[in-house]
Amino acid sequence: MRLGEVERLRGELSEFVADVFASLPRWDQRRWGGCYLRGLMLDGRRKSIQPMAERLPDGNMQALQQFVNQSPWDPLLVRRRIAERLCEAIRPEVWVVDDVSFPKCGTASVGVTRQYCGALGKRANCQVAVSVHAATDTASCPLEWELFLPEEWAADRVRRQRAGVPDGVEHLSKGRLALGLLDRLAGQGLTVPVIVADAGYGRSVSFRLELECRGWSYVMAVDPKEVARPAAAEPYQPAYGGLGPPTLPRYRESAQPLTSFVTPNTAFEQVVWRQGSKGRMTSRFAVIEVRPSGKEACRTAQEQAGGRNRWNGVLPLRTLLVEQPEDADELGYWMTNLPAIVTAAQAFLTLRRLDPKAHTPA
Repeated sequence: MRLGEVERLRGELSEFVADVFASLPRWDQRRWGGCYLRGLMLDGRRKSIQPMAERLPDGNMQALQQFVNQSPWDPLLVRRRIAERLCEAIRPEVWVVDDVSFPKCGTASVGVTRQYCGALGKRANCQVAVSVHAATDTASCPLEWELFLPEEWAADRVRRQRAGVPDGVEHLSKGRLALGLLDRLAGQGLTVPVIVADAGYGRSVSFRLELECRGWSYVMAVDPKEVARPAAAEPYQPAYGGLGPPTLPRYRESAQPLTSFVTPNTAFEQVVWRQGSKGRMTSRFAVIEVRPSGKEACRTAQEQAGGRNRWNGVLPLRTLLVEQPEDADELGYWMTNLPAIVTAAQAFLTLRRLDPKAHTPA
């Protein structure tokens, strides 16, 4: 936005700042919080303190630097109020768990390392944040995010001290970070809708199981090599041989990769979800019931049954969604704990909200 456009909105921005920065204890903090917000809204490629202060008529580099880096205020309280306002405004139909990358030239910024950078589509020097976005067919906005700290940073005490990383901050997997963000949002009293994510999170069976333990629904891309059994498969109890502990229930059929569940007879349903600039946007979906059978799925089933010897051997049913795009040779595989009565059209519209290009923290 141009300076004049931002200035015309100053009254509305003042009301917004008074609301979201109400937790800040001092008036000068709230003042510079509003100034920083206007700086972010102004046109300009660089959004660091110095160039923003130079663009603003009331900009003060030292004051803005202190507000961002040294002033003692809790950002979590501000982000909590923003999340509440955003959910009230757009009424999200899904929450999207995703990575957001920030390309960097140097190595001094916290968490910078050579890793996959989604913004560039390749491995590069960057920071990565784990984020949760509220999304509908027409809107997407960030609710929570946290910077990922690679292992090499966690073990380098000198590097941590130079960058100002607190002693209590440790390396956590992206899945654990995502669960922490989701728990934080749910703890604020926000209603948790269906959670969607790409295979970076969905291939982790333990991550999906953690969501189930919390009573949340999900639709997630999975690795086609993940193994499962057909919905009709039933365990049997082998005869006891008289020696050692009792035998446990088992399946006669071996677990198979998800790709084996798609055959020439698989029924795909054509779905059209909207008119795009180059014509109708379509794809084809199949809905298949399976029983995920990896080690983690079996171990969790045993734990939920009260122990290994109390488990009846039955693995829970889950719904496998298979996408056959018209313009791609490979199939897409998605797992959900929603019932199979969810139609292919509904499932597809849910997945279309998982658009990585739409999810970038402000």
